[in-house]
Order: sequence, then structure tokens, then C-alpha cells
Amino acid sequence: MPTTTIDLRSDTFTVPDSGMRAAMASADVGDDVWGEDPTVNHLEAEIAHRLGKQAAVFVPSGTMGNLAAVAAQTRLGDEVIVDAQAHIFVYEVAGSAVVAGVQLRTLDGFEGMPDVTALEDAIRGEDIHKPISRLFCVENTHNRRGGAAVDAERIRPCADLAHDRGLRVHCDGARLFNAAIAFGCSPASLVASCDTVSVCFSKGLGAPVGSAVMGDAAVIDEVRRWRKRLGGGMRQAGILAAAALYALENNIERLADDHANARLIAGVLQDAGAIVNQATVPTNMVLVETAVAATDVTARASDEGVLVTVMGPRTIRCVTHIGVSEADSRNAAQILARVLSSHLSRA
Repeated sequence: MPTTTIDLRSDTFTVPDSGMRAAMASADVGDDVWGEDPTVNHLEAEIAHRLGKQAAVFVPSGTMGNLAAVAAQTRLGDEVIVDAQAHIFVYEVAGSAVVAGVQLRTLDGFEGMPDVTALEDAIRGEDIHKPISRLFCVENTHNRRGGAAVDAERIRPCADLAHDRGLRVHCDGARLFNAAIAFGCSPASLVASCDTVSVCFSKGLGAPVGSAVMGDAAVIDEVRRWRKRLGGGMRQAGILAAAALYALENNIERLADDHANARLIAGVLQDAGAIVNQATVPTNMVLVETAVAATDVTARASDEGVLVTVMGPRTIRCVTHIGVSEADSRNAAQILARVLSSHLSRA
């Protein structure tokens, strides 16, 4: 059995460091449902400013943030246009349909972004037989598209079209700061054409819990109402908000290290003959095709001390994060290369 484990399953496996734990322990708190938690209020003001939006609301999870944002900007029976591999569509337990009462219409665009023509064709015209197209959602970075970062120039034409046709635009920006680091730009510039945006503090930024939704003041009031309706009022949540504030101050620039480690893994695997599906602008994810069932590869890799995720019948995913060093990344890549090679020789 391996003496150590290198966990590349997800950047959700990060844990607070000593500085973050100290910030949490000393947080000034109050009842956030009453709007009286000073640390939550500070976080909401700070993240709204950083994203160039009027207001923000702190929520327990990215899934709740996306659901509340969708529900706040649609009506029962509306249609929401999303990528066919979007987190909202694949991983959020049909919450948009079950809770918000909307239908998701999927498009298959390059690295998660449709072209303008495809989006225009998908937007419904006036017809009593059809739902009303009310919201267009983008994802940045895009999880199932290999952590692809999407720049503002690709988002803007679709957002402009959506606005011209009366739709609002939401960005699932769970890993938006990864995209900003990849492009060397401000996160606000990436969502300037989006009406709302959600971000996660509990992935690459290393906080234990929490996300936020940003937008204009009126829609954030409605998102806050949905947070309450969904059971997301967290009372003395400043303990968690303190971790998020610490992450914003200390853990953004270091995301570049995660990207470099992902490139290292991809390079070692490619040199070993593995088929790596890299995004045009990669971040902290590596998708690898397998010659046999991905579950067989993950089981063998686990036996050797490397944990990775199954993303398809013959696709695995590696995600780098604050808990994985350069040495860990190189070691994990060499182990995975050996595992993949052994399976390939028997395929």
C-alpha cells in the first residue's frame, strides 16, 4: 500500500491553512439572516466590488448560488439556455426544473460557448406553444470541457445577442478566478456583459465552505429571498465569510501554480503516449483518455496512491490545487503514466 496519497480528484478537497483557521477563529460575527454579520457584510461588499457588480449575497454552495440566480431571473415555465456539458445541467440534480420550474435547453458549443448563430436559433420566438427564453448561462472556467477558460471576447457577442432578445445572462463562475489568472485580466472584465455571476470560495481558493452571487441590487435582493427559501440562511456565518476573505487576499495569485502543475502533469502524460484533451486556454484540469474503462484506471491509480476522477466511460480527470505541490504533480503524473501504459499494453 502507498505511504502517501496524492488527491487529484477535485480542488474541493482543499483544506484551510493555519492563517485561514486563525481568521475564522477571530471573526466578528452576528446574525446574517438579519443582515447583522459584519464579516459577511464585508465579504459581500468586497466580492461585489471585485466583480464590478452592485451587490452580492453569500450562499452555502455554488449549486445553491446557481439555483437562486436562475430562480430570481425567471418565471415558472420559462426556458434557460445552457451548454450541453454545463454544471447546471449535469451536476445540479435538475434543481432548475424541480425547484425553479424552468426548462433547460442545451447547446453544444466549442469549449462550452455556442456561436452567435446557434444561440440565435435557440432563442424562442413569440409562440403560445413554446416556453419563453428568459436566461442564457455560461460557465467559466468550464468543468467538463477540461477547465477551459473563456475570454470576454467570446462571451460578449452571445451576451449582447441575449440582451437584444430580452434575455438576461448568468455566469457560473465557480472557478472564475482561475480564468482571470489564465488570461492575466481582472475577473470583473470577464463578467462585464453578464447580469449575474456566481463564484466559489471552496475550490481553488481553499476556503472550506461558501460561494457568492453578484449582480444588480434588485436581482440580488431576489437571490437573497431565494437563499432563505432554500434554507441557506446561515446565522453567524462570519466564521465562514472570514475564510473566504482570507482566500481573496492570499490565494488568488497562487492559482498560477496550480495551472503550472496541471501543465506539468499533461506534459508527462503526453510524453508517455497518453491522449490528453487540453483546452485552448487550460487552467488546473487535465482530461485524459483511457484505453480501458476509466473505472479500472482509477482503481489501479488509487492502489498506487493517486486519486483521480472518472469523467466518462474512458476519460479521467486530474485537478491540481493548493494541496498538491510540484513534486506531488510530477510523482502523480509518473504513476499515472505507468498505470495507463500497463493498461494500454493489455488492451
